[in-house]
Amino acid sequence: MDKNVLQSIAGVEIYPLISLGIFVLFFLGLLVYVLLSSRQHLRTMSELPLLDDEETIQSTLNHDVLC
Repeated sequence: MDKNVLQSIAGVEIYPLISLGIFVLFFLGLLVYVLLSSRQHLRTMSELPLLDDEETIQSTLNHDVLC
């Protein structure tokens, strides 16, 4: 690719800043979500891949009743 192609686009220098902003906001949002989530909810979500379908339904129903 020619080095001058990106230089010829007007306002191209803002795109890296926008992508960095989106990246930072996403991970800050994820960090806030994890810190504010209850430990029981996180424990239930972490066990879901290991449960059978029937156990998954029961676990989800029990969690909804508790919350």
